[in-house]
Amino acid sequence: MNGNREPEAAPAVTEGMAVRNLIGSLAGVRPCGNRAGLISQLRELEDLKSAAAAAQARIAVAFDLEQRRVQRDQGVPADELGRGVGAQIALARRESPSRGGRLLGLAKALVTEMPHTLAALESGELNEWRATLLVKETACLSAPDRCAVDEELAADTGALSGTGDRALVAAARSAACRRDPRSVAQRASHAEGERHVSLRPAPDTMTYLTALLPVAEGVAVHTALTRHADTLKSGGDPRTHGQLMADALVERITGSPGGITGIEIQLVMTDRTLFQGDSEPARLPGYGIVPAAWARASLRAGGTDSWLRRLYTAPGTGELVAMDSRARLFPHGLRRFISARDDTCRTPYCDAPIRHLDHIIPWHTGGPTSQPNGAGLCEACNHTKETPVWSAHPRPGPRHTLELRTPTGHSYRSTAPPLPGTPFPGTPLPAAAEPVSRHHRRELRHRAKVLKRSHAESPLIA
Repeated sequence: MNGNREPEAAPAVTEGMAVRNLIGSLAGVRPCGNRAGLISQLRELEDLKSAAAAAQARIAVAFDLEQRRVQRDQGVPADELGRGVGAQIALARRESPSRGGRLLGLAKALVTEMPHTLAALESGELNEWRATLLVKETACLSAPDRCAVDEELAADTGALSGTGDRALVAAARSAACRRDPRSVAQRASHAEGERHVSLRPAPDTMTYLTALLPVAEGVAVHTALTRHADTLKSGGDPRTHGQLMADALVERITGSPGGITGIEIQLVMTDRTLFQGDSEPARLPGYGIVPAAWARASLRAGGTDSWLRRLYTAPGTGELVAMDSRARLFPHGLRRFISARDDTCRTPYCDAPIRHLDHIIPWHTGGPTSQPNGAGLCEACNHTKETPVWSAHPRPGPRHTLELRTPTGHSYRSTAPPLPGTPFPGTPLPAAAEPVSRHHRRELRHRAKVLKRSHAESPLIA
């Protein structure tokens, strides 16, 4: 999640008071005094979570129907009815917009086509994840066939109790194949079009680079890397088999053993971290927070290809200084500025990569092309924001803050994430560690291409 993003206000809802009372009752639950009682409590609370997920599914479907009715009355075209519903559900459930869309799809399938699975969820026979697996494996079926598979498996009877996730998926897949083998085969043939490569952060400055490939290509890639690692290992290479495969993958794709030659990574850190050995961590766009020592080591390993650019923040708040433009489109320098400030999509709970630079107050209604009126959004969130009755406005805050208001009148605030070196109130600065040698400081200064200082406050290095 990016910054502080919580709903600021919501209209009073009478029907929700019973739920609020239930939450208050749960706060009074205390652990039992014996082992058997503790396990029973855990099971009962797990059943309660499943029942709550089922209730959320019913509520999501009811909200979707109501929202579509309102949009129809407003004259929204039929093919656009329901637009923005998943995003509102995501905000209410503190999930990303893409996750909100999947939750809405799950709710529709359970409520309208899979009553046995929904009943099992309500009774605690299934949890939300296992219900999702059943819905996913029957997604290619028609509504009648899906109902038939749901009745065949009859999860609410306890037939799937004790079944592992793999066995559950196998049972659903087998039932789907028997019911409509042609649709299942077509789904498999179309899956090739979903091939992609993704990157996710992992602990300790590592990442998960994942490729979704057709089975033949995936096996071929893995076999080639395995054979390469076997050859090097037999020649006495001290690296592990996994290390050899990973290093070969990087070198073959990038053409460089290090993997970053000619690629700009835009590492952001304070000048104290770079030159004085301070322990304040840095930020790597597309990954997140990295340790100070790792950031310095990465720059030292960058050779003559390392360049420095100064960013300036206001003392105490970490707010970047502003730049303005009269242009309709954000110029390159301002785009980089806003991207460095926002890091990821500014929609609450969405941490997708920035794809669009958006005018918070639309340009066609007089919104300026400026840093305060600009926000980085992913493509999906930018389209959602243009849905009728959605609105956004800049708001005062310690750092750049915007308020998003949904068609139901709920409002959510998004504050830009703190840049490296931004102090938290009442938190002393950490002690310096791992001093940088005089030789390295001279070397980095010699290699630095420094932009002209315009509004000097507290410097950051990017």
